[in-house]
Amino acid sequence: MTQIASTPKPPYYAVIFTSTRTDGDNGYAEMAERMVELAAQQPGFLGVESVRDGLGITVSYWRDLDAIKAWKANAEHQQAQILGRERWYADFSVRISRVEREYRL
Repeated sequence: MTQIASTPKPPYYAVIFTSTRTDGDNGYAEMAERMVELAAQQPGFLGVESVRDGLGITVSYWRDLDAIKAWKANAEHQQAQILGRERWYADFSVRISRVEREYRL
């Protein structure tokens, strides 16, 4: 993702996924692309921003907590989570925040 997500007027929620990777791709790039495609199809999905330069940070934006819970429970996403723990991430953190204000140019 090379652009800033277009989000609605707050409030809405952000899921902040911070990670360090293991060595090698091991199918990561393909799965990461699929997860963005799949998330975009979920009710309540608002957008995503992602960068990786050693440390990876992906922020997905959601309408409400129920949408986040539904995404976490998605079967294909759950499989990706398992593979992430087994193959792709040396460490990670997930934080969920409510966005109260947004400032843009």
